[in-house]
Amino acid sequence: MPVNPAPQSVRAGVGVVVVAAGSGRRLGHGIPKARVLCGGLTLLEHALRAVLAAGIAEVVVVVLPPDDAVLADVVARAAAQGGPRILAVTGGASRTESVRSGLEALPSTLRTILVHDAARALTPPGVFHRVAAGVAAGAAAVIPVLPVVDTVKMVEGDVVTRTPDRAALRAVQTPQGFDAGALLEAHASASAEHAAATDDAMLMEARGTAVHVVDGDPLAFKVTTALDLTVAEAVLARTTTAPRAPTDPTSTSTRTRSTMYPGDRLGLPRTGIGTDVHAYAPDDAPAPLWLAGLRWEGERGLSGHSDGDVVAHAACDALFSAAGTGDLGVHFGTGRPEYAGASGRTLLAAAAGIVREAGFEIGSISVQLIGNRPVFGPRRTEAETALSDAAQAPVSISATTTDGLGLTGRGEGVAAIATAVVVASGSDPGEPDRADR
Repeated sequence: MPVNPAPQSVRAGVGVVVVAAGSGRRLGHGIPKARVLCGGLTLLEHALRAVLAAGIAEVVVVVLPPDDAVLADVVARAAAQGGPRILAVTGGASRTESVRSGLEALPSTLRTILVHDAARALTPPGVFHRVAAGVAAGAAAVIPVLPVVDTVKMVEGDVVTRTPDRAALRAVQTPQGFDAGALLEAHASASAEHAAATDDAMLMEARGTAVHVVDGDPLAFKVTTALDLTVAEAVLARTTTAPRAPTDPTSTSTRTRSTMYPGDRLGLPRTGIGTDVHAYAPDDAPAPLWLAGLRWEGERGLSGHSDGDVVAHAACDALFSAAGTGDLGVHFGTGRPEYAGASGRTLLAAAAGIVREAGFEIGSISVQLIGNRPVFGPRRTEAETALSDAAQAPVSISATTTDGLGLTGRGEGVAAIATAVVVASGSDPGEPDRADR
């Protein structure tokens, strides 16, 4: 088969398993790696965007850590956007067990299966195309690779035993593509010694199956350490379509650092207030209810340019108000079609990124939900966790009604009021700013 077969239409009969069950201990955030934010979105959201952008999948199975409501919400939102069928399953104690869980959820009619690590969140669509096309061309196993540029040493203890020729070495990436039957057989027959396999190609190699290679891509690097995350954020900063610092004085973008005042230099906090109100969706255009970053099954949804999540939207506006960086309409309004249908958690993560880029750290956010429904108390902790993860800052939420008065009291919609506290980053209460000397 050619080293790089030409891309072709392989959507029918192709399934993708996205492995997102890792703990992320080496990344050091104290949460599952796939939930870590990068450029305002979780790594899993970036990975799913890459899979969907490739346009090759009939079905996508995402393997998650046990009982992770935040990542389950990410999958639910992706599934609600249409396109290929997307579902979530729970992973196991090892990568091999997690992949096996994903394989078991795939339909038996598939001809090709791709296995992809969510940690390789920025993988370009071309890598998916090359791998899938390689399998379609007849290979039982295809992996994307890059040349090894460093000299590699074999070591025992603290002594070098051999220096292999790096011309024959390749760094392996994902997605890795396989004939569906061959991969299922490889997993079914894998011995206990393969439980710690670091990729699925190892299982194929153990059966004597030829593993072919195609070109990988430097952007398909794996986010494992804090440095990797910094590199990923830098890549996104260069390629994102988010608003940049305006060069035109009439521009409505305000993503520049706010003016520093004496209180900022002394480390004094700024506070901001945000409000948001959304009417319920009309009966002839029903929508799911998304509120405080959660989906509320069986509840009437709200109308809006995005998902109508008044709690998250009010929190965004409070942050912008505190930092003096505009408002929700400036950054995410109807003039930004890329935010149509966006989740409240996605907007809050992006808002937090804008505020930090403007030179502020977020102290806390407090939101009061106003409405007759849903009954909020039982899910308060879950909602606070979801929005705190999105903002990477503490978010507290309370709920109340208006005793039958006004829009919310009549059951016509829901409202929220939020306050946020931010502090100028780099301030030093004990040292005047150099510009004042």
